Amino acid sequence: MKLEIIYEKDQVVIKNMDSFEPKHIFECGQCFRWDREEDHSYTGIAYGRVLNVSKRGSDIIFKNTNKKDFQELWYHYFDLDTNYNVIKEKLSHNDPIMKKAIEFGAGIRILKQQPWETLISFIISSNNNIPRIKKAIELLCEGYGEYLGVFLGKKRYSFPSPETVAKRSIEEIKACNTGYRAPYIIKTAESVASNPEAFQKLYKFNTEDCQRQLLTFSGVGPKVAHCILFFCMGKMDAFPVDVWVKRIMEYLYFKEDTPSKVIQQFARDKYGGHAGFAQQYLFYYARELGIGKN
Repeated sequence: MKLEIIYEKDQVVIKNMDSFEPKHIFECGQCFRWDREEDHSYTGIAYGRVLNVSKRGSDIIFKNTNKKDFQELWYHYFDLDTNYNVIKEKLSHNDPIMKKAIEFGAGIRILKQQPWETLISFIISSNNNIPRIKKAIELLCEGYGEYLGVFLGKKRYSFPSPETVAKRSIEEIKACNTGYRAPYIIKTAESVASNPEAFQKLYKFNTEDCQRQLLTFSGVGPKVAHCILFFCMGKMDAFPVDVWVKRIMEYLYFKEDTPSKVIQQFARDKYGGHAGFAQQYLFYYARELGIGKN
């Protein structure tokens, strides 16, 4: 899969790019630091860089970047080496439900996120909704992240380091709209700050062992662990099951109340090493259309 990439001043263009729809990517619940602009482009922050992404016809435009950053950072972040058409064909084979979900969210790509930021973001996501999650993360970054400058008229900040968060009080973290999760965030920050090589070791574990280790972090339960496994640990067989996904799977596949562990095993058996992709297509499809909503 050879991409036609054009490098211009302060922007990069990928010509005739398929399986890349900004709305699908940034509004499928996988990341909370991307916001839609008035022109329907999206501005986000990752790895201490600010980027704007838009679509013009079949071309994807990345603004506020250069050749070096694109090749060393954004190419990997947007998983541009992966042929999503192959994945979609495998998932939809003999599965009309999945076929519809994939057609609806055909432009989803899985972002390769930083483990520390993903860990804290999904601790905040527990029993929470996306607008509140985004607000809490924004306050955390504005209060304790590194100032990156003004872009499109707004001050931008990086995600704060574990060392910085570990030094904050519970009251300070609570003031970022994190609620009861504040003590978990600080305890986890202390754990990561004291063992900076922890994530590098986790990458080498298989899915089960990696999950076991993630569950030792304060505030991390099975759902959060599976999100981290999939979104930044490269465990493509992970299948996060929250209230939404449980409801979706029951409505579309099981037709009755079903334990989360049963749903997870069903997904692994059915979708194998692509279970996480299946979860994202189903989640986006059902949430956007209100399928299975009580």
